[in-house]
Amino acid sequence: MYGQLTQKETKGYFNSNGSIPLFQTFFSNLVTKYFFGYNDEEQMVKNMPKHDLSSVNSFVLRKQHLTKDTKTDDILQIVKEIIGLHATNATTPYLSLFARTCNFSKEHLDEELYVKRNLGKIRCMRKTVHILPKELIQAVYSATAKMVELTSEKYSQNLGVSRKQYEEASKAILETLKGTGMTTKEIKKVLGTKVNISAVVNLMCDQGILIRGKPQNSWKSNIHTYYRFRDHFPDMDLDAVDEEKARELLIKRYVAAFGPVSLNDVVWWTGFRMNEVKRVLEKLQNQLTRIEIFNLKGDYLIQSSDVEMLYSLKPEGYVLNFLPSLDLYLMGYKERERYVNSKHFNYVFDGSGNCTSTILLNGEVIGVWDVARTEPWVKIFFFEEVEEAVLRDVQGMAKEVGRFIVDKDVQVIECDSMAPLTHRTAGGFMSPLKGS
Repeated sequence: MYGQLTQKETKGYFNSNGSIPLFQTFFSNLVTKYFFGYNDEEQMVKNMPKHDLSSVNSFVLRKQHLTKDTKTDDILQIVKEIIGLHATNATTPYLSLFARTCNFSKEHLDEELYVKRNLGKIRCMRKTVHILPKELIQAVYSATAKMVELTSEKYSQNLGVSRKQYEEASKAILETLKGTGMTTKEIKKVLGTKVNISAVVNLMCDQGILIRGKPQNSWKSNIHTYYRFRDHFPDMDLDAVDEEKARELLIKRYVAAFGPVSLNDVVWWTGFRMNEVKRVLEKLQNQLTRIEIFNLKGDYLIQSSDVEMLYSLKPEGYVLNFLPSLDLYLMGYKERERYVNSKHFNYVFDGSGNCTSTILLNGEVIGVWDVARTEPWVKIFFFEEVEEAVLRDVQGMAKEVGRFIVDKDVQVIECDSMAPLTHRTAGGFMSPLKGS
């Protein structure tokens, strides 16, 4: 029998003037009661569509350009669609692109980043350095500048730089860098000052006054050359995008690149406060769909335009990936049970949540890899025994990655043990198999 909506059930959906500000919610509850026989909103949530985790991981791998048919040599397209490359570790962006392309060379990224300047390097989400497409820099900067600058100011003060010292040094640095780029060591030499120039330059970058340019040494170096931002991107106004609109755009792009995602995932990745994320998601609710994933708690958000693709996706064969430490695929989520078994968590993440270099099978972490510092070796470690065919493919991929890193053929060494990263000193995630 169809039920009859009570006065209590309609209360609050209509304003006193007869307008219907919550019509969508009202209509949703009406449909729920009349066609499904209940009017409990929580019961409706329990009946959201559920998806198998393997299908979800396969879907995200495609979004992240980590399957054979989604790899491309258009690195600008990749960087745009995955919302940048994590660049705290100098080698991570190169290895992240190597995993997502067919014929990548280190010069490809250098050309787009330092010569053509179609990409730029700024500190943003979670107060970490990312490489972003030029067209996204304004919005991402506006969305994250307040929290980034506050942290950077505290950092410089902790290193003994007073406000007056910063104002004087920053003016002198701007004058020194007219038409040229320098490292912090070179700047300090020119100015002849005892002020901590590294701290000053760091804050100037986070205020959008300077930008990080090409490292002085190799692609493995974080010793940047610094330039005046307006000289590097003369047509870019960092104040052009409203902060609220910028944060809405960033969250929307995140869901598109990483969805299905949980509320906690969005908060983690952006670094925004929970109540602000909820407010933005409410604005975007007409563009998003909630789903559930088998064996995972809670509900997840996905672009409504992606639902049909997720439903129709049928994984074929297996997908193998070698990802570097701090790769976006692993660092993009707060709730990580989706791709790593909880008993292996401490072998993948350190105590600060930094992920190491990993081996993925169908989007799930099955092991760890590392490049020896003194020998042409790539070490691998599996959490569980793998099939012979998978082992052969892992060894082949390890040789390719090793050759890319050291520029010569390497030997693959399988380790039979590994110390948990949570038992290692800070930075241990960058050399996970050291001593194994």
